[in-house]
Amino acid sequence: MDVHGRDLRYFAAVAEELNFTRAAERLFVSQPALSKQIRTLEKQLGACLFHRDRRSVRLTAVGEALLPHARGMLAAWEAAEAALEEARTAALHTLVIGMSTSPGRGLLPALRTRLVSRYPQARPVLRQVNWADPSAGLADGTSDVAFVWLPLPDGDRYQYAMVAQERRLVALPQEHPLAARAAADSEGELDFAELLDEPFLALPSEAGPLRDYWLALDARDGRAPRIGGVVGSAEETHEAVANGQGVALLATGNAPLVVRDEVIAVPVRGISPSRLAVAARRGDERPLVLAYLAAAAKVGASTS
Repeated sequence: MDVHGRDLRYFAAVAEELNFTRAAERLFVSQPALSKQIRTLEKQLGACLFHRDRRSVRLTAVGEALLPHARGMLAAWEAAEAALEEARTAALHTLVIGMSTSPGRGLLPALRTRLVSRYPQARPVLRQVNWADPSAGLADGTSDVAFVWLPLPDGDRYQYAMVAQERRLVALPQEHPLAARAAADSEGELDFAELLDEPFLALPSEAGPLRDYWLALDARDGRAPRIGGVVGSAEETHEAVANGQGVALLATGNAPLVVRDEVIAVPVRGISPSRLAVAARRGDERPLVLAYLAAAAKVGASTS
């Protein structure tokens, strides 16, 4: 037996109107087509659903038994359709924004304002990702766009807009000998060469070229870094620096996440600046993704 939703809808309309003409008008079908569909349903069920004569239409006992179940099934399907539409709408308007730490710098509210000005129904959703994933969820598809540090592994897979370019600092304990040396410097800075013998805190190995970048391998003239520990968050970085496990390079804008409780940050000469970008998968042409990238490009241009 293969009874369709349309069959139940037609049956319920006739049962409620007890008049084929009025039921047909309600359903926007012809009366002969409705009558034919009801006869087909009765044939499938092997029972009459209505007593018909020239004066009236009445439900049979079988029709009376079927009616509450038909109504329940129709109501359940209407609820399912509403849930599906809600899910489709949510998927259409939701933008998942990945990040390894809060980008700060006023970027989130600035980009949100620009996004919703173009797409008022947009629903930006923030997603925190461990530092082991430098793509912040783009690689596995769990983020639609993401705040990322450059360089990205497999960089040709992504499109991006730069939002900040900043000097790199070194985080170290306030009582570290290099802190006094920086204080004595006319500009309060350290040369990177002064850090070469220090143990460094490193990103997880899965971070690939980004791990190398934050160890400043390109400024070491081939000398391998000493690894004092591996960190996967700003909080872990703060604790490891405070405990003397090692020093860590960080972007100027991220210093507030690490600098507190006798951990300080000092500017470093001799290494390239950090670059923060908003990225998406290359070829992703969804309107919200493109709008967020465009907003990032404008915000980045206004701060450069």
